[in-house]
Amino acid sequence: MKKFFNWIQKYLKASDNGLIFASVACSVISCVMLWSIAENELLDRCDFSTVRTQAAASGIGLVIIAVLSIIDYNKIIRLWWIYAPAAIGLVGLTFTSLGYRRGGADDQAWIAIGNFYLQPSELLKLAFILTFSLHLAKVEENMNTLANMALLCLHAAVPIGLVAKQGDYGTAIVFVIIFLSEIFSAKIALRYILAAAAAIPASMFFAWNFLLSDMHKNRILVILHPGADPENLEYQQDLGIAALANGQIFGTGLQSENGYVRVPEMHNDFIYAYLGQAWGLVGSLLILFLLTYICLKVLTDSLQAKNYQGKFICIGTFGMIFSHCFMNIGMVLKVMPVIGIPLPFLSAGGTAVVCMYTAIGIVNSTRCHNIRKYRMFYNPEPER
Repeated sequence: MKKFFNWIQKYLKASDNGLIFASVACSVISCVMLWSIAENELLDRCDFSTVRTQAAASGIGLVIIAVLSIIDYNKIIRLWWIYAPAAIGLVGLTFTSLGYRRGGADDQAWIAIGNFYLQPSELLKLAFILTFSLHLAKVEENMNTLANMALLCLHAAVPIGLVAKQGDYGTAIVFVIIFLSEIFSAKIALRYILAAAAAIPASMFFAWNFLLSDMHKNRILVILHPGADPENLEYQQDLGIAALANGQIFGTGLQSENGYVRVPEMHNDFIYAYLGQAWGLVGSLLILFLLTYICLKVLTDSLQAKNYQGKFICIGTFGMIFSHCFMNIGMVLKVMPVIGIPLPFLSAGGTAVVCMYTAIGIVNSTRCHNIRKYRMFYNPEPER
């Protein structure tokens, strides 16, 4: 028993407990908000089974953190030949008869097997962070050769192209931000930065004229020209802002006698609107603080990683979480188009929650194995 408690003490000392606590705090808040939505019967698609799914996914996520923290991330990353093809294969299944388009969505990004729904692009994000971190670490010293840079761009183009083909442009943007976060944290030459900046106008022209549908274009135009919306695409965002305003300073509470502003997808992509309505400005700022804290803790862990692989894993995870937060909250505040990106740990969705916890678990592994004195099950190996 003494050995067990010593092991627990060692584990807690090695782990990033602040990062884990903030993630769990967000999950607890999420379950409370989803319970409130179900209790008040605000949405047909959110009942108490949604709350149970969210709680179960969070519990599974905590177990995953515990397991991954024990395993050296260098061993995890080297199994790319298993998880990368599996993730790509699952995304490929969305183009078959197993592919499912969720009600109200404009992308076929789910796999439906009976009553079970899986979003493979969430798994692909994790696979990409790990494989790209390994790739970048191997070529980091010589990454600025044309051949290495071309291969790095090709590596990123595969998942970006797959999810864009699904019609999930929001997730494609997340992959782009992960790619940029990692590659700019490496020793990239100024000439590539200038070349990328020069290519932005042409890329935007190509995307506008050949990639985006009329629906996606109109969602962007209503942000640039509020009120000029013949198709009423602003309706959801206007309701989101009305919900935030209804919350005022301290919110209407979890069971309001005065009623709520009902926002479509308020349990999922627009949960921040319901948080602001139920808990007001104070609650909104609390969520911003927790999410900012998570992002900063992941960045801090990147500075303490023992090698390039660990550093890039943390940077890629930061890019993923930050892009989700920025786009989701920007969407609710009507400064970004509706793009279907969930708020990390808070939006309803079992796959997304488990994958976010998995990412935190891998980041915590870089923390647990960065200092020789505290490494879990340490086995000596050459340092880079």
